[in-house]
Amino acid sequence: MRTPIVALHIAGGTLGMLSGFAAMFLRKGSRRHSIVGDIFVVSMLIMSAAGLFLAVMKSQPGNILGGAFTFYLVATAWLTARRREAATNVFDWVGLFLVGTVSAFQITYGLEAALSPTGLKYDYPPGPYLFMGSVTLLATVGDIRMLLRGGVTGAARIARHLWRMCFAQFIAAASIFLARQQLFPIFLRRTGVLYVLSFLPLILLIAWLFRVRFAREYKRTPVPARQNAFALPRQTRSAPA
Repeated sequence: MRTPIVALHIAGGTLGMLSGFAAMFLRKGSRRHSIVGDIFVVSMLIMSAAGLFLAVMKSQPGNILGGAFTFYLVATAWLTARRREAATNVFDWVGLFLVGTVSAFQITYGLEAALSPTGLKYDYPPGPYLFMGSVTLLATVGDIRMLLRGGVTGAARIARHLWRMCFAQFIAAASIFLARQQLFPIFLRRTGVLYVLSFLPLILLIAWLFRVRFAREYKRTPVPARQNAFALPRQTRSAPA
């Protein structure tokens, strides 16, 4: 029963990695970027859902939390990118409940690992739990602010779907290139390429957030309703006064 799910998980993760890195370097707003971004979204949802199912079957609480958070990140970023105007719906409340629950478990497991005699909780030290717990807490606060404001627009909307997609890509990349380094040739492990591939999504995330924060063309530009999760609006120039 697990074999087809494992194959689906691997296929989704592989396609998600390839399409995710391709989308990062294709021109934003182009047709190729849109197509590749859609492939990334579908692949990541399949990969995280299959991983979540396997983690439940194997009773792996840490992987259950990771799979649920990855699915949440991709799904909420996709929903944000599809909306023309500031709005919220029932799916946003479901997302808040999910990420709030994940955040509570991550922080609790991190504290229990730190206080345990072995320094572990379900085979993980406190560091990964507390790191992911801080990110899930950040996402929880972001959801609460969005719901209280009735939605997000402009640069805030772009930043919301951007950081969630890039961080989902980071989770998947780290799960492959860092957690399973034994799958790769020795020369790749020695050169540090696996670390570069793992943290590249975070590096690009910081660069894009800086650009969105300070570039004037993103201040009032909404994300098109049919735009994919990675796409950013094309830059526009205002007419001279």
